[in-house]
Amino acid sequence: IIRQSPRAAQSCVFEGNPLLLLLLLLLPQIETESFRVGPETPRVTQGQRFGEMSGATVTVTSVAAALFWELSFPESKDADKKQEAKVLFMRVLRLYKPDSLLLLGGLLFLSLAVLCEMFIPFYTGRVIDILRSDYQPDDFLSALLFMSLYSLGSSVSAGCRGGLLLCAIGSYTCRIKVMLFEALTKQEIGFFETTKTGEITSRLSRDTNLMGRTVCLNVNVLLRTLIKTLGMISLMLSLSWKLTFLVLLETPITGLIQKIYDTHYQRLTLAMQDSMAQASEAANEVVFGIRLVRSFNTEKQEARRYGRRLSEIRALRNRRDTVRAVYLLVRRITGLGMQVLVLYYGRLFIQTGQMTTGNLVSFILYQSDLGDNIRTLTYIFGDMLNSVGAAGKVFEYLDRKPKVSTEGKLKPDDLSGHVVFRDLDFAYPSNPQKAVLQDFSLELKPGQMTALVGPSGEGKSTCVSLLERLYEPLDGSGEILLDGKALKDYDHHYFHKKIAVVSQEPVLFSGSIRENIAYGLPGCSLDQIQEAARKANAHDFIRRLEKGYDTEVGEGGGHLSKSERQQIAIARALVRQPRVLILDEITSALDTDSEIKVQQAVAHNPQQTLLVIAHKLKTIEKADQIVVVRGGRVEERGTHQELMDMKGSYYRLRDEFFAQDNAAQ
Repeated sequence: IIRQSPRAAQSCVFEGNPLLLLLLLLLPQIETESFRVGPETPRVTQGQRFGEMSGATVTVTSVAAALFWELSFPESKDADKKQEAKVLFMRVLRLYKPDSLLLLGGLLFLSLAVLCEMFIPFYTGRVIDILRSDYQPDDFLSALLFMSLYSLGSSVSAGCRGGLLLCAIGSYTCRIKVMLFEALTKQEIGFFETTKTGEITSRLSRDTNLMGRTVCLNVNVLLRTLIKTLGMISLMLSLSWKLTFLVLLETPITGLIQKIYDTHYQRLTLAMQDSMAQASEAANEVVFGIRLVRSFNTEKQEARRYGRRLSEIRALRNRRDTVRAVYLLVRRITGLGMQVLVLYYGRLFIQTGQMTTGNLVSFILYQSDLGDNIRTLTYIFGDMLNSVGAAGKVFEYLDRKPKVSTEGKLKPDDLSGHVVFRDLDFAYPSNPQKAVLQDFSLELKPGQMTALVGPSGEGKSTCVSLLERLYEPLDGSGEILLDGKALKDYDHHYFHKKIAVVSQEPVLFSGSIRENIAYGLPGCSLDQIQEAARKANAHDFIRRLEKGYDTEVGEGGGHLSKSERQQIAIARALVRQPRVLILDEITSALDTDSEIKVQQAVAHNPQQTLLVIAHKLKTIEKADQIVVVRGGRVEERGTHQELMDMKGSYYRLRDEFFAQDNAAQ
């Protein structure tokens, strides 16, 4: 049925195993017709042979196309995994839509290069036949001319193809990196606490580059090789369909070997990616904490730890390379055996007049090139699996929905800044079993200063993090209200313009002082920046700098002292004119003069709610409301005098506060 109806093969190939179908397709032809050679074999012309095999050419083309799709995902043994790999592959392709013109241009030149390249062996055989027969100068020159034109066309088209596709890969990789970076910056803080930094940077750098290679390099080579392979099979069929079927018998064997190889290759490659991410994480930790490493004299210990990670990578790479070496050895033996068979039967066909010497030379050249293409396909399939695996990890981050929602729409024209913590329970995602806040209730009123006090680790900074919406309260365990509305109901950008935080360890980014103060406020004028700097007592020291507000602060603000960094951070918060201002132990890095000016700038602003975490008595006693936090609960609240009269926890903490003041003095 298959021999009589190539269309049946086309429909069946997508429903069953294409490797088995190809074997069933070829064996009957080989057994019944291909090798009946001898003196009685009738001579047929090349055109007759090509006409007889037109249907078979269509069939083989269909089988080859199915093999391309089937072998692209050989690591997936079950249907679900196979479908997932195909979906990932198609999703990577769809992301190339903005570069479609570059890709179409590259595909056009790719096709031209392949078509020109395919005819060079054909005319090589033609030249040999001309030289063996009665020499005709015109035929000889014509063949050489066509060979030269095809060679030139192939070279020019290949160069244009490479240029267009390299432009596409640059655009694609940059776009994916930006998409991934934006997705990462939208994740909640808990994500970064539970995900290693090395893993994130590996996805952002290495895996995005692998995704770019999937289409612009791998699929480029894959399509070129596949088109060329199909074209060569057609030309080989026109030269000798019997030898062609003999050569194609190698395909089922090759496919089986490739399936086994790619399964191991994919598994080892994924393991290598994980090990490389762990090694990157180990290196990042040491670089980030180099002061601690130096202080504790653990340089050799960290070097050994990093070396163990590299040893794991080397062991996995050696295993993968061993698998590849064995695979290539088996493929080489198979290819050499097939070449011997082609030479043997080719000699018989020449003796019986079924082929010319030139045709056999052309066929052998095509066979050799076909073998190279199959080896290329083998490599590309494995590398595509590598790329698809990397794409899966990137898409995992791209598709991840932040647990802190940013879909609020509320943007009131007038916000007073009235904050209420109501019956709040909370535990960090990294340690969900340990409750940090329990039944926590607190009210922050506009125009008032509230001070949170208590021992370290009792939940004060957690309150700040929740008010910033770095974390969400646990479901059904209380809420935080701003002017009577839940925080999640507010527009994300609007909300963070109305709340500003200054932490004990301020973060500055590389850039000028002006850029750091105006961070997150595009269009902020220099006058606004200078006014905020004056309130933070930073204007005088900035003005003394050679470049003033255009002075570069260095990485992490390394060109400035800790006190100067703190003043810049305070100015950055004040320039926003927030309705809710949070100061988390900021005075520890300030001198007395700066501390007084900052307190004067922020104290008793009727349009601002002020929340302070401090350990200095002279800062705390000025608060309108002092809240003692212990064990994640509000233990006491009131003014300084009221709490002192109660002689409770606050009264017992005063020695610590006095010690802080004495140390500062």
